[in-house]
Amino acid sequence: MKIESREDGAHGRYSATVDGHEAEMTYSRTSPRLVIIDHTGVPDALRGRGVGQALALHAVEQARAGGWKILPLCPFFKAQAMRHADWSDVVDL
Repeated sequence: MKIESREDGAHGRYSATVDGHEAEMTYSRTSPRLVIIDHTGVPDALRGRGVGQALALHAVEQARAGGWKILPLCPFFKAQAMRHADWSDVVDL
């Protein structure tokens, strides 16, 4: 699955289009070392197909590569982070 990244100033977005449906995860950059993930949206047509999980993993990989931490305000991302102890190096719960 191809995930696209877009950042405009302090706001960013990861998105994936699958079978003509787009899912997204949005974030705000509060400093060079901290992003707040505030929303994950997955259309009903894509639910249960791992698209949200792929977006979350992409965010974690980007944080590791960029050397920043994630503060999860999005309930979906927070729930995923609680299931993945291996994300604790970049996720502040």
